[in-house]
Amino acid sequence: MTISEVIALLDAEVIQDELDGGTLNDAELTGAYTSDLLSDVMANAKEGGALITIQAHKNTVAVAVLVNISLIVVCNSRPIPEDMLSAARDEGIAIIRTRENQFTISGKLYEVMKTGR
Repeated sequence: MTISEVIALLDAEVIQDELDGGTLNDAELTGAYTSDLLSDVMANAKEGGALITIQAHKNTVAVAVLVNISLIVVCNSRPIPEDMLSAARDEGIAIIRTRENQFTISGKLYEVMKTGR
């Protein structure tokens, strides 16, 4: 599943998808991990996946870089601070935002990634 497919599935707002003049939307995701505890993400998230969280700050981007996460899905319409946006742009991490909570988003992505539909 690509980032653009996730955006469409979740009807999400694209916050950051730039990468050296192009976009990150064609990046293939390997899975997803849901957590608001960044040390948990560092210990358990898988490379190339999406992070589903309400943690909207630049440290979330730093953790995404450490784990090689491709997409951060910010839930509950949390505001995205400028320093998080700037860090994501610098590091080539996509950020999208949704009104829905982590449970709902996790379920939607799980169903599609597990079954392929």
